[in-house]
Amino acid sequence: MLTSFAGSRLFGESYGTSTPWILALHGWRRDHRDFEAVLAAPGIDAIALDLPGFGSAPAPEGVWGSADYAQAVAPVLEEMAPHVVVLGHSFGGRVGVHLAARRPDQIAGLVLSGAPLYRPAGAPSKPRLGFRMARALAARGLIGQETMQAARQRYGSSDYRAASGVMREILVRTLAEEYAAALAGVKCPVELVWGEDDSEVPLAVALRLEAELAQTHLVVCPGAGHLTPLTIPSELRAAIERLKT
Repeated sequence: MLTSFAGSRLFGESYGTSTPWILALHGWRRDHRDFEAVLAAPGIDAIALDLPGFGSAPAPEGVWGSADYAQAVAPVLEEMAPHVVVLGHSFGGRVGVHLAARRPDQIAGLVLSGAPLYRPAGAPSKPRLGFRMARALAARGLIGQETMQAARQRYGSSDYRAASGVMREILVRTLAEEYAAALAGVKCPVELVWGEDDSEVPLAVALRLEAELAQTHLVVCPGAGHLTPLTIPSELRAAIERLKT
């Protein structure tokens, strides 16, 4: 059953019977339900949120970045235990890193899985040439919006094609973000749980995080892909337990 948090501004699922000490943040185009198998266990007291624009939560009114999402989520911490473990999958990992950097006294640990905090080696840094050409022609009024929309559908990722309105603009903004400053502000222990076969956020990203962050422990899960909350919930739960204070 959905519960309201932070003065009814956010909604999600509560787990357990005591004060929650785990905050779970889902990935792009996902929602709080991804964490059911992770959190529905004895000794787990948690909140799994729907981030704005996903699940039950309305989209932001403006074009947010991941830091804005962290600011929106931060009031939920006041309803939780003094020391919280944040579980961030994919896009939720982007938000979790900002939250840990902003609230170092409250975040006792981070569990990150499939979090795109670095651009993988070889990933294109710009949109494909065909899309850039269409965008330039549209800016000069040489092609119409119908042709431009066709270019977006042809060249955009599945996430881009599925998004619309402000959520498409948010996606574009977050894909261009850098996280070095936020990662430098993370002082808590970090558990990395990664699918060995994650094709969306390759293992190389986790290896770089392991090398550059202090107090980091990496678990590589053979045969697992990107949707780790659904496929290897026990590994995520074990990582949470290792961070319990």
